[in-house]
Amino acid sequence: MGKKHERAEWTGFQESRPYGPKYDLRTDFVMVYGLSDQLEERIEGWRKAGYTIHLMTGVSWGEYQDYLYEKFDGRNHWDEAQMDRFGNYIQHGKDVPYMVPTVAFSEYLATYIKKAIDCGVEAIHLEEPEYWAQSGYSEAFKREWLTYYGEPWTAPHLSPDAQYRASKLKAYLYYRALDRLCAQMKEYALVTYDRQVRFYVPTHSLINYTQWRIISPEALLVSMPSCDGFIAQIWTGTARTSNVYQGIRRERTFETAFLEYGIMQELTRGTGRDMWFLHDPIEDNPRYSWSDYRHNYRATVVASLLHPGVSKFEVCPWPWRVFTLGYPTEDGKGKEVIPASYKTVLLTVMNVLRDLHHHVEEEDDAYTRGIGLLLSNSAMYQRGDVVPEETEPLTSDKKAEGMTTSDMLSPEQQELLDFSAFYGLALPLVKDGIPLRPVQLDNALTFPGYLDDYKVLLLSYEYMKPEHAGLHQAIAGWVRDGGVLIYVGDGSDDFHGVREWWNREGSRRTYERPDQHLFETLGLSANQEDGEYAAGAGFVIVRRVHPAVLSRTSEGADMVRACVQQALTLRGEAEAYRTSGMLRIKRGPYVIAQALDETKHEGNQLEGLYIDLFEHDLPILHNVELKPGHNCLLYDLNAAEAANDGGIPKILVSSSRIEDETADAKTITFRSESPSEMTVSTRLRVSSAPAQVTADGLKAEQVYDEASRTLLIRYPGKPEGVLVEVAWN
Repeated sequence: MGKKHERAEWTGFQESRPYGPKYDLRTDFVMVYGLSDQLEERIEGWRKAGYTIHLMTGVSWGEYQDYLYEKFDGRNHWDEAQMDRFGNYIQHGKDVPYMVPTVAFSEYLATYIKKAIDCGVEAIHLEEPEYWAQSGYSEAFKREWLTYYGEPWTAPHLSPDAQYRASKLKAYLYYRALDRLCAQMKEYALVTYDRQVRFYVPTHSLINYTQWRIISPEALLVSMPSCDGFIAQIWTGTARTSNVYQGIRRERTFETAFLEYGIMQELTRGTGRDMWFLHDPIEDNPRYSWSDYRHNYRATVVASLLHPGVSKFEVCPWPWRVFTLGYPTEDGKGKEVIPASYKTVLLTVMNVLRDLHHHVEEEDDAYTRGIGLLLSNSAMYQRGDVVPEETEPLTSDKKAEGMTTSDMLSPEQQELLDFSAFYGLALPLVKDGIPLRPVQLDNALTFPGYLDDYKVLLLSYEYMKPEHAGLHQAIAGWVRDGGVLIYVGDGSDDFHGVREWWNREGSRRTYERPDQHLFETLGLSANQEDGEYAAGAGFVIVRRVHPAVLSRTSEGADMVRACVQQALTLRGEAEAYRTSGMLRIKRGPYVIAQALDETKHEGNQLEGLYIDLFEHDLPILHNVELKPGHNCLLYDLNAAEAANDGGIPKILVSSSRIEDETADAKTITFRSESPSEMTVSTRLRVSSAPAQVTADGLKAEQVYDEASRTLLIRYPGKPEGVLVEVAWN
């Protein structure tokens, strides 16, 4: 029997290009991307560089033209391409449609994945199982509908019930495809090579997929035996999606990313599954400048590190495009490659990420803890086509006039696209410095005690529905044990009438809305009015308002905050409601903080002595004051001093991977690995200025800081490593 994987895989990246020293990030593993004919050669190049090899490929789209055009099995498969109601294929690129995950398509993917297993990969990532909400009109989907529901297909746009049922089927189809592939390929690896292969699913967050109107299995995969974990695909491209707070629609990259990473942490909390958080120094849209990319990258990194339950990271997708391509200059008149100083910054952050697993969060009583907002997979099922049936897509003449799809939408349709029902509950708390956590409602049924870490939970069925009646038993048990549930909803959502368990014909008791069953389970009246009600040792607060309304005004935001404050008061913990203009966390020596904008709070001061990890020369900072909207990633030198081990020099932080570090009172030597064509910055804790610093035998740049007793050294990097020696007389 092959041995279970034991090598640490704290950081990795994905790359479709052959090995290149300019983008050799020196992480623990690399995900070689794509199932091309050159797969074996690409794998071998990265393996020679010392990497653990994974494979990543798209499970819903890819360069699968041989399957589409009869070369695979002699049959044309364009009937399996996702299609909208106007007859348009939904495509990722020319001849690259999003696929209906039929059994035949799964078998096609299996033939290529076998080749990757034959090449010796240790893990396989099947990324982005995505089914668009506006699709569901292809012949393949109609066949799947008949098989699944036992009745003829209904066009999804005709009713909320048809949309909900179509979306539920879409999630199931990708669950089926992944379950089949992962189990089949694990068996193949064991039978053929007596070797275990792990399977992961890189996926956007439930929040992003819901707002972008994409269906994916998400929480279903947590219960899939052959799924070993996930990559949380969150980056500027998802997090800069506009939302509405106090009536203002704009990008809120930090807050959106904070919520996205939060729901992904909750997806696997307590399940034993792996989770890597992804960051991208740029994004898929190549039309932004380096300053824009840098601003938003910092926001996503900080947002992710505020969730201490995850310490594994995909540090970069496609480093080739980051470190070799040009992007628009600030004046838009030309292009420029990545600035040399920013290259150093990125590698510093990436190596800090690899160190974080050594450090746990230090508890901080300055924040309101235990507040959650429930979110279910079913939120994706209510995200249908917003274009009215009688409206055709934009004509070329209207596009020439500058008209966009948004110009055709009513305020209600735009509010749907903004996902305001969710953000109307979430943003008021995050903006008040409360580390709100979106909570995966579906897990409450599968994992006993899943809700126990929370004091207060917010819930609304105006933008999602409970898929199982048993969820209400879990919620009711949590409330009776002392939790406070805040239910917000006016019962106006059209999807309350979809054919589901709460209104199924033939049931002993049916309900018009699922919240009626929830309240009865809690021992309350089915049609509970506004108010506060005791339930066992806990309480229920009911507010009969649609949560989207709360996004429109400051009064709506204040109502959300007042409900949470009241909930804590009911628990006898009124003093636990603490607000702030900053979200901050300390993980070992690392201090991560974001100063919030659009808030009344001031005085975002961090006292102490720090290394600034977001600058290329790792400067020393005495106290840090953050302006609204600004953030920081710092190394606390006071913590380093407290851990001082008798004056022996020690590396504190580096923009390289450090190996073979040895030190005594007179010398420290180490090997520093990094991409080529960059300058490495490394800061050490020392007792005095050294007599000599060399990198591969050549004199290296050095700057000693007396006040902090640290030494900065800088030298050219290379993947095979630079031998650095520091000596004192």
